[in-house]
Amino acid sequence: MEALIHGIVLAFGLILPLGVQNVFIFNQGATHKKFSNAIPAVITAGICDTILISIAVAGVSIIILSFGWLHTFMYLVGFLFLLYMGFLMWKETSQLQNKQQSTPFTAKKQIFFAASVSLLNPHAILDTIGVIGTSSLVYSGFEKWIFTLSCIAVSWIWFFSLAIAGRRVGQLDTNGNLLKRMNQLSAFIIWIMAIYMLYQLILSI
Repeated sequence: MEALIHGIVLAFGLILPLGVQNVFIFNQGATHKKFSNAIPAVITAGICDTILISIAVAGVSIIILSFGWLHTFMYLVGFLFLLYMGFLMWKETSQLQNKQQSTPFTAKKQIFFAASVSLLNPHAILDTIGVIGTSSLVYSGFEKWIFTLSCIAVSWIWFFSLAIAGRRVGQLDTNGNLLKRMNQLSAFIIWIMAIYMLYQLILSI
């Protein structure tokens, strides 16, 4: 029971703060007319978190990230990708202003971007390794399985909840104005995180 509660509380603490992954999943729920159309983003984010958590608990990621050059490379790729993603979000806003209609991401693009914001986010990876990976060291055997599965379950539940919340907000937006503001906010959040990542990159050089 202790491992279960510990995993749930820890996972919620890590996943609740506003981040690129959360912004993207919420945005997909809001921009698609049907919730089912946002499922590719949700499932991809869930699978990526499952992989990261499993690797962190296994201790493999600690060995991989012990290489200093890999930190620098991750921050550089993450910075460039976030700049690009912010541009796409802002471009979507321009389309809404001109056409009063959205052009939602296709399933293939959702999978690509959901995987990218999950696996190319150094902060998410380091948090998973430093917090979940380290916390799992106090457990062994069946308890470690319970701890790991509870962390993974929280991620999946949270992503589905985010997409559903986004869909509800999107349904309230009858003229497209709310969606425009959401896309603008998403772009700004992503660009701010890109700047912070650039700052971290400069410090690591």
